Amino acid sequence: MKTSPLQTETETDAEAQNNPELYQHFANLVSSLPTSEGLSSNQFHRHDQRWYCSLVPIVGAMVADACFTARPSGIIIATLPKEHPVDAADHPLISFGPHGCIKFFEYQLYTRNKIPDLDKLPDPRLFATHLPIVSLPRAIATSGCKIVYVCRDPKDHLISQWDFANKFRAMNQLEPLSVETAADLFCSGLSPFGPYWDHVLGYWHEHLAGPEQVLFLRYEEMQRDPAAHVRRLAEFVGHPFSAGEEEAGVVDAIVRLCSFEHMSTMEVTKSGKTDLVIGTVENSSFFRRGVVGDWANHLSPEIDNTKKK
Repeated sequence: MKTSPLQTETETDAEAQNNPELYQHFANLVSSLPTSEGLSSNQFHRHDQRWYCSLVPIVGAMVADACFTARPSGIIIATLPKEHPVDAADHPLISFGPHGCIKFFEYQLYTRNKIPDLDKLPDPRLFATHLPIVSLPRAIATSGCKIVYVCRDPKDHLISQWDFANKFRAMNQLEPLSVETAADLFCSGLSPFGPYWDHVLGYWHEHLAGPEQVLFLRYEEMQRDPAAHVRRLAEFVGHPFSAGEEEAGVVDAIVRLCSFEHMSTMEVTKSGKTDLVIGTVENSSFFRRGVVGDWANHLSPEIDNTKKK
């Protein structure tokens, strides 16, 4: 796996862990990068040949690269909980939601001058990220920990991203972007975490090179047969379902628990909030429709044909 050298040459991991000004150091570096308007309420910054939505994820990636110590047992959920009885009334997903159970490197863990002590977490440790693979902490590549990546049809991805961006723009009292403007920005690579195809192909190539370390999933295929993909995921992380679990219907219970229909109607989704370094976000903002092919209800044939050229 190839990653970019985000850490400064003069700073060792041990020094970085003890440097209270580390976040500000990298923030100062990033503030000098080229900027542009993009598909969010924040200015985009250009780094490592791609655009990022604000300096927050770039700085978070740099701090994570300097400080994060990976373990072979770790699992990274990458996409643009500890073992627990699926049907338990106190299941973590019911109380905290997905972003409360599995936290983002760049938005929740390595923020400002806060450097978490992740070594105290028991195995297997689960983390989330939206970073392209070239910006992941270098320790991940050498540790052998596993990465799960989910991609989606680019047009459905665009519509979901456009809807989410306009929710943030409304929070900041900005006019909403038209879908035409969003499509132009998306096709120009001015979307969070860089051009769509760069992001997807980065993880796809690493999956081809090391399928035992990078699992590449497609949202549309998961929708068609979620149970098969739950089994595939369990095999990938080294915890396949036993015959007894299959007979007890554990796979189907997981599918029900994690379905869009169930997750979107839970109380933690309807009224809960998630604290990110960019602000506090209503959990309901993370859920729209989850429908395959919904782009056809928003993108005109003219826009679709123009963007194919």
